[in-house]
Amino acid sequence: MRILYNYLTKISYIFLYGAGLISPKMRLFMQGRKGVFETLLKQIDENDKTIWFHCASLGEFEQGVPIIEAVKVLLPKYKIVISFFSPSGFEVKKNTSLADVVVYLPLDTRSNAKKFIEAVHPSLAVFVKYEFWPNYLFELEKANIPTLLVSGLFRPEQVFFKSYGSFMRKALGSFDHIFIQNESSKDLLAKLDITKTTMSGDTRFDRVSHQIEQDNTIEWLQIFKGDTLCIVCGSTWPKDEAVLLDYINASEGVKFVIAPHKIDERKIEAFRSKINKNVILYSELKSEGALSEASVLESAAVFIIDIIGLLTKIYSYADIAYVGGAMGKTGLHNILEPATFGIPVIIGKNFDDFPEAKRLQQLAGLFSVSNSEECTQVLSKLVKDNSFRSKTGMIAGHFINNNTGATKKVLAHIENLHRDGLI
Repeated sequence: MRILYNYLTKISYIFLYGAGLISPKMRLFMQGRKGVFETLLKQIDENDKTIWFHCASLGEFEQGVPIIEAVKVLLPKYKIVISFFSPSGFEVKKNTSLADVVVYLPLDTRSNAKKFIEAVHPSLAVFVKYEFWPNYLFELEKANIPTLLVSGLFRPEQVFFKSYGSFMRKALGSFDHIFIQNESSKDLLAKLDITKTTMSGDTRFDRVSHQIEQDNTIEWLQIFKGDTLCIVCGSTWPKDEAVLLDYINASEGVKFVIAPHKIDERKIEAFRSKINKNVILYSELKSEGALSEASVLESAAVFIIDIIGLLTKIYSYADIAYVGGAMGKTGLHNILEPATFGIPVIIGKNFDDFPEAKRLQQLAGLFSVSNSEECTQVLSKLVKDNSFRSKTGMIAGHFINNNTGATKKVLAHIENLHRDGLI
């Protein structure tokens, strides 16, 4: 099976290269990997001690942040190396101050894995949530490098639990310890005789719980909102925007902030043209001219954020949040970011693979809608009933506070490894 896996991985180069000719994202995916080894050799000396964190994309990076921050305090003499699989992670965080080196992860061939591990020579490797690359894991195991999986989440439909999944089960068994989010994941791993596990929870709770302590001030957003109730719609896709549109157009005395997941000028303009209220864009705010006057901000009803990186702070101005991704099949985005500010959360209908959303729904701090009518009904109730909105938001805030602590469990394990001289 490993021979077949390695063959298919090498063959994938051809298809990925072809896709790069058409897709800008795939072009970044391929071009970004060209200079990885040169970067590593230039920035990591053979005498450096390093700790390697691997994240698939931006969401996994955010999960890893609390651990990275804690490790930098615990082991300040170690260089932090962060690798990404996806351009949506690397391109946003390639200059993060949390790392000494940030690179794309080369494709999972034997030669790449061996070369990468030799260049980084990590004392510890930490994979976040969903990344299982067999050749890298086998190479780490061969080199006796402690390897952890953090915020792991497992489901019966994954390949590890299928009759044909022996190769991937072997790779999964290469982890020295697995920190998992829930009891069902622990039970699934136990069936594979993988018992070096800790039920730690999700480090994202730790990550978002600190956000409320930060300075989230955005002056132009304060002017836009004023004393008006504000609904923030974060990480939206066209299917999310379609179910929100009727309520946006029919509502009175409410302001909306829309932060699309992808900044696509054509799609943003198409959505804007369907809104019958005064709409402004962030790019217009920052351009010279008309939007320098506070009166323009105050008179607008809808603010579209056509830039990446502001959403977490923007949620601090929300009275109600709609989180995108679950109306279609793209995957629900982070509901914990708005929930930490103690506000009600609304999502789409497809969220079976997101246990945090299911748990918050059970607690009545989150609402799932399937269509425009349901969305309008829920938003109307939350807008008109202050007591209901306040109670629902309180549930969301308590949900965050009651689920922090995953980082401490992971860090305690790393401290023990360091004390025992294993890293």
